[in-house]
Amino acid sequence: MAILGFQELRASANAALAKVEPVTLVLVSVATWIILSSTSSVLHAAYVSVSEKGLIGTISGLTIKIVKLLPGGAAYIEKEQKKVMDKLQSGKKEKEFWATELPKQGLGPLVIDRMQELKSRDKPWEGRCSGAVYIGGNETEGHFRLVNEAYCMFAHTNPLHPDVFPSIPRFESEVVNMTASFLGSKLEASGGQVCGNMTSGGTESILMAVKSTRDFMKATRGITAPEMIIPESAHSAYDKAAQYFNIKLRRAPVGANLRADVKAMKRLINRNTIMLVGSAPGFPHGLIDPIEELSALALEYKICLHCDLCLGGFVLPFAKKLGYPIPPFDFRVPGVTSISVDVHKYGLGPKGTSIVLYRNHELRKHQFVAVTEWSGGLYVSPSMAGSRAGALIAAAWASMMSLGENGYSQITRKIMEAARNIKLGIGDIEGLYVLGEPDMTVVAFASKEVNIYKVNEAMADRGWSLNALHKPSSVHICVTLQHVDTVDAFLNDLKGSVEYVRENPGKYEDGMAPIYGAAATLPDRGTIRDILVAYMDGTC
Repeated sequence: MAILGFQELRASANAALAKVEPVTLVLVSVATWIILSSTSSVLHAAYVSVSEKGLIGTISGLTIKIVKLLPGGAAYIEKEQKKVMDKLQSGKKEKEFWATELPKQGLGPLVIDRMQELKSRDKPWEGRCSGAVYIGGNETEGHFRLVNEAYCMFAHTNPLHPDVFPSIPRFESEVVNMTASFLGSKLEASGGQVCGNMTSGGTESILMAVKSTRDFMKATRGITAPEMIIPESAHSAYDKAAQYFNIKLRRAPVGANLRADVKAMKRLINRNTIMLVGSAPGFPHGLIDPIEELSALALEYKICLHCDLCLGGFVLPFAKKLGYPIPPFDFRVPGVTSISVDVHKYGLGPKGTSIVLYRNHELRKHQFVAVTEWSGGLYVSPSMAGSRAGALIAAAWASMMSLGENGYSQITRKIMEAARNIKLGIGDIEGLYVLGEPDMTVVAFASKEVNIYKVNEAMADRGWSLNALHKPSSVHICVTLQHVDTVDAFLNDLKGSVEYVRENPGKYEDGMAPIYGAAATLPDRGTIRDILVAYMDGTC
């Protein structure tokens, strides 16, 4: 009976369609296919957006797009963004006084006087800045002077010409090998092939590690639509790498302890995943991610693991020897395939010096660019830049050789103790609390009683330059040698700032605090992104 019913239905349908022209049937079929495909694409796009931005973020972004389509909507949003821009740029730069063409008559040696005059306008930073300047003392004596003299000695050199300046490749090789040695390269667990190169900074080191991993996984696993998974506390350099190298970025939430959530990262792994990322420590809160657990995950799925040691590379190995409870973080951990570490931070080298390390040469080979079809001859380059400043390499070598293992151990002891005292002192200030359990020299703090961004502005009024953070709203200080003798001053000013904000809740309403607050809570990140891009476009 069922078959008979189907045959009758089929016959009836054919009889009805027989009256319709064939071309109409074709057009209807195509239109139906287009509608279904479009619906499928829209649903897929909605699913991707919700998975990446969350439901609230997706709805907020859609709302902004709708508002822009309304009469006057785009103009209104642009007007509101301009208000924020004006506030961001107020007092920042007096570009009307900037040179826009060469002077008719050169200044000659008097240019130094002009530079000194301009430098005098810089903000005082001795002992008052979070991070930024890691060397202790001032620029005219001690280690500062040594680094400056080493730089001047090699200011004209370029490692692109090793036949002319053979000292520079030697300096670079020795800097890389010395750094690798205290990150596990001499131990059997590393595999005995750890290698690397110097770069212009932590961002370039991360870019090189990501690029090399992408190409390695394409060559060995055939992955052509690469994805990488990072915790939301990972450095913004990974966002830059994702944009530069066309890699899909998957961002996992951190756990309640603000460290990478391994289970959350595992859920994001798929056949296109090329790498995981962990930090030791992360820039925002000074916390070491569970590198060993991430290593086990990387080994299980046969993917790479980059450990960001830009901040901790010249501290954690020495802190561990001093007895601090530092979990494994380097090439002793079998799943770690690459590491980034900055000499220009706690290595006390000149700004613009970092190192990228790989577990083996097979990985590093994918970092290099070799050109064989150029009329200028054969060309090969190890990193993003062609010409590089040999002076930076030489000064980094001078810094490491002058300090040695004992020097770094003494420095580590001083800054770890200073960070500990700051952490304890913040805990004693009513209204403040420390985020997580810092492993190193970054101490982040927040408040449930006062606006933490207003506290940051009050500290700025007292001459301090700290870092404002999001997720959660907080502020941190990255402790350097500059702070060893200013711990008490910092804590006294911080306590005074909290009290001032509590007693003057209406203060700083026209300052940066509302902007930071909005940026921290506004679900539509596209608007914030537009403001940041416009700000950068107006300042350079």
